[in-house]
Amino acid sequence: MNILICDDVADNSFLLKTILSAESCQIEIVDSGAGVLTFLETNPYPPDLLILDVMMPKMDGFEVVRHIRKSTKFQFIPILLVTGFDCDNAQKADDIKINGFIQKPIDPDAVIAQVRAILEDSS
Repeated sequence: MNILICDDVADNSFLLKTILSAESCQIEIVDSGAGVLTFLETNPYPPDLLILDVMMPKMDGFEVVRHIRKSTKFQFIPILLVTGFDCDNAQKADDIKINGFIQKPIDPDAVIAQVRAILEDSS
């Protein structure tokens, strides 16, 4: 499975990559919302899953999701948001159709369980 990780903090991306590499996933990393959109437009194979940080400069995760969900080409991509906020912010996310949250600090077992569930649903 191909997973695109977007976080503006390299250590967070590295942690997620380390966790998911153990699951035999192919990982690509970008460090900004604009990087996600560029990756999607220029890569011939869209990812099977996008793991996206909420709090990023210039374009936050919610804005990135809105762009993706407007695109007929990419609207199907499952998205997990990574947040340090309480997941009660799910109300804000309801209108943008995400597939779940990963809460910071990151729990490796929770990440693996969520990723497996989403990838099984989409296959």
